[in-house]
Amino acid sequence: MADGARARCGSGLARRHSDLVDGCRSHHQALLALSEGSWQWSIARLWAPAAASPTRILKSASRRPKGRKVASTKWLERQLNDPYVARARSEGYRSRAAFKIKEMNEKQKFFKKGSRVVDLGAAPGGWSQVAAAAVGSTDANPLVVGIDYLDMDPIPGVILFKKDFTEDDAPGLLIEALGGHKVDVVMSDMAWPTTGHRATDHLRIVHLIEIAADFAIQVLAPGGSFVAKVFQGGTEHELLHMLKRHFNTTFHIKPPSSRKDSAEAYLVAKGFKGSNVAENAEEER
Repeated sequence: MADGARARCGSGLARRHSDLVDGCRSHHQALLALSEGSWQWSIARLWAPAAASPTRILKSASRRPKGRKVASTKWLERQLNDPYVARARSEGYRSRAAFKIKEMNEKQKFFKKGSRVVDLGAAPGGWSQVAAAAVGSTDANPLVVGIDYLDMDPIPGVILFKKDFTEDDAPGLLIEALGGHKVDVVMSDMAWPTTGHRATDHLRIVHLIEIAADFAIQVLAPGGSFVAKVFQGGTEHELLHMLKRHFNTTFHIKPPSSRKDSAEAYLVAKGFKGSNVAENAEEER
């Protein structure tokens, strides 16, 4: 891609990204206000529950020391008894989450040798590790780019950015890092810090999926795939309809390594139909 065309593409993507972030936020704030009635959750609490950005992050601990101790003990016991935690350690993965994307890929086969991959909400890096190995990414020819606001140690064959994906210039940085090429897989394990309020948390995760899905539609090559974390409550009908319009196959999956008591599942969209479909859909709006 020529430098001038690449710059124009990046500028347009940044504007679209910014508009979508603001639009999704306003839309979900309105939905929450209608659904919550007397709850009257403030916008500040909805969108800034903590000084953190969207990524995988633990819920704030209880202020009560006793409650915190019990929760910490339960978490430690679960970690010690979790076979995937032990496997991650022995196989060199940074987290048990690596097995989730590995199991999904073994069944759906969206990683191929030479594929280009973008990992949104990449910390601590387990998904990027799996992707890099699967596509044959190396430091000399990096094919995987990850982004997260948290610090991450370097991963062989992966370009990492410490940045909030919802910032205007984030999409352009990712594409520039891959030389302006189209992408074969966009995967998102992003999640906002939880508020403890189910309706609020559901709307917030849908907001992130919408941003990630729109990015995927703009940058995927024909036949590409999109994978994103969702929580109990499913995916909004409008979002599913949009994905079905752009992809040949769309479905939910819960890999074996996802804990049975966890509300998480993953949305998978395969067989991207191409930019012409995306452009026609945009004109119809």
